[in-house]
Amino acid sequence: MSQQPLGHKHARDDVLKGSAKVPAEELKVRARVRLNGARREGRSDGHTLGDHLQTAARELGFVHWDHARRVLGGLAAPGDDMGDFWHAPRTGLLLHLWFARRDEAALALATQPGGFLLPYRRQCFIVQAPFIEALGLDATDPAWRAIGHDLVAGYGTPAWQHLAWQRVRAPLSTFQPRLSFAHAHTTYREL
Repeated sequence: MSQQPLGHKHARDDVLKGSAKVPAEELKVRARVRLNGARREGRSDGHTLGDHLQTAARELGFVHWDHARRVLGGLAAPGDDMGDFWHAPRTGLLLHLWFARRDEAALALATQPGGFLLPYRRQCFIVQAPFIEALGLDATDPAWRAIGHDLVAGYGTPAWQHLAWQRVRAPLSTFQPRLSFAHAHTTYREL
């Protein structure tokens, strides 16, 4: 990454020139801040940096830290679980077209003016601008155009990293936290 002059503010298009921030690093920062804050306030309860990394990853829709690190780092392979990172709670009223396979979704995206193709776990779905805004993102960001409004095809590119960085920085209320392994394998039923 090149050095910027003092006082230089990154433009939105800087991402297309290679100056994107790494989304997974933000999770590390959050975990470190939480750990230090807990220690300062005397409430660390024996939680380690690793524990805080797990929590930060689950808050953003990943199963655990390594899952978040792989996906956000551009290391996931086609067909891998991409987590719930690109989905938001309380968006059920917004139209979504769901697909099991990316090739089917890409064909449908071509017929959806203003559509955006997003990954969800091992599936994908097409949404419109109001959904993107519910994620805390700008639907007019030039990075969307750079990847053809397709986060699956654009995975790992600088434009994808730019959008993922913005998503990581979106308010936590725009995320649907993923349950831990312990919780994911249990069910709740009233007696």
